[in-house]
Amino acid sequence: MDKKVNFQEYNEMAMINKVSTVGIFGNIVLTAFKLFAGIFAHSGAMISDAIHSLSDVFATLIAFIGVKMSKKEPDKEHPYGHDRLESVASIILAMILIITGIGIGYSGIEKIINSGKITTEVPGRLALIAAIVSIVSKELMFWYTRYYAKKLNSQAFMADAWHHRSDAISSVGSLIGIAFARLGYPIFDPIASVLIALLILKVGYDIFMQGIKKMIDHTSGEEVEARLKEIVMNQEGVIGIDTLKTREFGMKMYVDIEIEADETITLKKSHQIAQNVHDAVEKEFPECKHCMVHVNPVSNYNN
Repeated sequence: MDKKVNFQEYNEMAMINKVSTVGIFGNIVLTAFKLFAGIFAHSGAMISDAIHSLSDVFATLIAFIGVKMSKKEPDKEHPYGHDRLESVASIILAMILIITGIGIGYSGIEKIINSGKITTEVPGRLALIAAIVSIVSKELMFWYTRYYAKKLNSQAFMADAWHHRSDAISSVGSLIGIAFARLGYPIFDPIASVLIALLILKVGYDIFMQGIKKMIDHTSGEEVEARLKEIVMNQEGVIGIDTLKTREFGMKMYVDIEIEADETITLKKSHQIAQNVHDAVEKEFPECKHCMVHVNPVSNYNN
């Protein structure tokens, strides 16, 4: 059993290292290319896009640290484990996105306001190529990171995946803005920067709120609780359910249940019923970190 657990932990660490390495180095290469293209092709939208990709490097690094730390075993000072550190990582990631969005938006608005005072250069073809490369690369990174986020049940990596998707969509905005600028409407380049900023702010806000939700012991939802009740009532010896509560702890779930059982059965039998309920719940919901079952004795006259 220990060997199986150790192999699972090793496999998870290997996946965490793999997805983080791809994310960090992929974004470093993409940032350098987009920055080069933005500067030499005179595209503010592409420079803004490069800054977004640079923020992805830090985002993936934060997600990596958060996931690694959340996997640490419970200790004396943290008997319930470290799962909430994933939520902390998501919130920090969201703040990076929001700050990045504000900076890009401010720069774009400033260029739009001053467009009549300064000559706006028409972006070169290299900026268009960089935008297309970015769209394809970031969309592939989104699906890659999302795949492993689901396998690891990782909130931080899922947030990082959507960070990649937001970068892909922002590159679509860059492509449109650069294309219009090359057609003789240079004002569309800074307009694209502002639209990119709004998108980044929206993604940052969504990730931030999801992280906060996971931090405050939010219920797992009516659908999950309905399924839990069904599982509990299917266990032999369970007459009814007095109380059922769920709470999310990072990406894990805690369940507290009070069941009714015949008052005339032995303590050993009562304990076995509770154990069966416990095992059935944790088998059906692998994300359930702990299920606490309390047995209330009742008269079984209805059966």
